[in-house]
Amino acid sequence: MTAAIEVCALAHATPPSPAQLSPTPDIAAIKARQQATWASGDYAVIGTTLQIVGETLAEAADVRAGERVLDVAAGNGNATLAAARRFAAVTSTDYVPHLLDKGAARAQAEGLTVDFQVADVEALPFADASFDVVLSTFGAMFAPDHLRTAGEMLRVVRPGGRIGFAAWTPEGFIGQLFRLVGSHVPPPAGIRSPVKWGDETAVVELFGPHADDIRCTRRNYTFRYHSPQHWIDVFRRYYGPTHKAFAALDGDGQARLHADLVKLLEALNVGGAGSLVVPGEYLEVVVTRH
Repeated sequence: MTAAIEVCALAHATPPSPAQLSPTPDIAAIKARQQATWASGDYAVIGTTLQIVGETLAEAADVRAGERVLDVAAGNGNATLAAARRFAAVTSTDYVPHLLDKGAARAQAEGLTVDFQVADVEALPFADASFDVVLSTFGAMFAPDHLRTAGEMLRVVRPGGRIGFAAWTPEGFIGQLFRLVGSHVPPPAGIRSPVKWGDETAVVELFGPHADDIRCTRRNYTFRYHSPQHWIDVFRRYYGPTHKAFAALDGDGQARLHADLVKLLEALNVGGAGSLVVPGEYLEVVVTRH
């Protein structure tokens, strides 16, 4: 992994205006659509390949034995398992029960004790200052109301506690993928792009007013597949956003999306003709709460 580390400036941090972050009137329908998207396919097949991100995040957030750790939008539990392996007392949450079941099976296989609860990151069922650390790997970024999500993460962590999350950057592979897919199947109107969580300025807008320190590190997770076609086959079948995008298109539309994905993957492949190796940039953020 390559990394560029910086302490995000806090001096001029101001909260986003309501015009920037206000949810659309149909926010409930959008959340239902998103929940159906992540419940489709089988994200756990993709998620398990990203385990190294959870391990790296747990180290960056300095997770310690005995600390109370909450993993939000946990998916199948990468940050959950990483924290539990460090002997923390972990609560793992997501609003897709099927994904929590996958995480619970992984924890059981390793003999790890974790509390799994169905919960929406925008309305966490925990008291203020309940946790020492809040984590999320490529999860919280997808909640439609960014300000509410950040507010809930801040609310449940104690003063002096840490919030650590990983989010794909706008410039990286997944940011480019989302723009490409959005050109074929437009996202809901009025919703801020999830990759804003991978932008340092947006992170400071969300967390700066309540933070003593924000440390941002740009890292790469490397996607490794046999070929562009192999990647498309796996992501079309298992990854909710691409699974749903293909399902929303007719035959001609699917062919066009497939061709554009091949072009993108070939353009970013650094593995040569014999394999697919695509660096995927993400932002690792650790916030220390006031």
